[in-house]
Parts: sequence; structure tokens; C-alpha cells
Amino acid sequence: MKEITLSPELTKEIAAIYQAMQEGYEQVSEEVGLTCEGCPDNCCDSYFLHHTYSEWAYLWQGLHQLDPEELERIVSRAKEYIAQSAEALAEGRRPQIMCPLNDNGLCGLYHHRLLVCRMHGIPATLTRPDGQSMRFPGCFRCQKIVKEKYKVETDAPAMDRSRLFRQLAALESRLFEEQRHLYPRVKKTIAEMIVAGPPSVPLPHCER
Repeated sequence: MKEITLSPELTKEIAAIYQAMQEGYEQVSEEVGLTCEGCPDNCCDSYFLHHTYSEWAYLWQGLHQLDPEELERIVSRAKEYIAQSAEALAEGRRPQIMCPLNDNGLCGLYHHRLLVCRMHGIPATLTRPDGQSMRFPGCFRCQKIVKEKYKVETDAPAMDRSRLFRQLAALESRLFEEQRHLYPRVKKTIAEMIVAGPPSVPLPHCER
């Protein structure tokens, strides 16, 4: 197996993508009038699957910076998360379990949180590679604001995720030296990425 790590250059690029996402989020949330202050919900219990080795590796860059005791606690919570989510999925329910990185309501790895975590809440659009356009309404609080403030949902500003997703896909391709198609796909929760350890892939036949 070969461990996947980000070069300093790719680390800088993914940080820039995250920064652009943060700026876009702040712009749209300000225009809509959305704030998390006083919200009775916590979006960190939303069930998301993540699909890139680059984000997985970036997550572990942050985890490696934690002291051993804190990392051990996070791994323990991640194992509990996996067991509880498996039980919910087996019963046909979508899991609603607090992320193992969340401790007392705050993300313990805030600067290394993944793209989906950074965009959740605001209205957003996405044009897929096949040309199909999609629109996401945002969290329940955002949807309520939009309904009260705009005649129709599409009148509300929305962040276009397409460019940032394309940038992340291009970064992922470069991570694998343009041979991403030769490796297994990623489809993991943050908890599964934590318990699995840093990302690794089978060596190509030519390297064995």
C-alpha cells in the first residue's frame, strides 16, 4: 500500500480553495441575512459522504497536529459514530449523529474541515460535468429566511460551487499524476476517514 500525502504546493492549493469557499459563504450568507447565532440546530450532526483523497489527506494533516490524547479521544468517538450510523442505515434511517471532531459544540479541527462542512447552510448551485444544473436551498433556517424575504426561491443569491469543485477535481488528478482512474473511489464519512488512518492505495502493478 502507498500512503497518499499532499505536497506543500498541493496543500497550499487546497487551502486556497477552502479560503475561496469561506469568502463565498460569507458573501451569500450576508446577502441573505443568514447567521448561525442562536440556532437551535447543529449542522455537525448532518450525514455526509466525502469523495476525495486530497481532502482525506488534508484532514489527516490536521489530525497529526493534535496531541496523542486528543487524537485518541477523536478516534474513539469516530468508532462510536461508525457503529451508530451503521445501525441507523440498517434500519433505513439517515444517521443524525454528532461528528467525532465536534467537542462541546465546536469543531476541534476547524481549519482542516472539509469542503462540504464549509458550504453547508447557504443556497448554492452546481453544474455537473454532464451539464445538468442543480440548486441546493440551504439549511432549514436559511430556507425560512428565503421564503420570507423573496418571492421565489431562485430570487435569493446562491453560491456557485462549480468552479471550486472543478479546482478540487483537478487537484485530485494531479495528486495521482493524472492517473486517478487507476485507483479505488472514496466514499467515506469523516469518522471512517479518521478510523482508517491516513489515506493509502494499492501500488500500481508497475511499482510492485
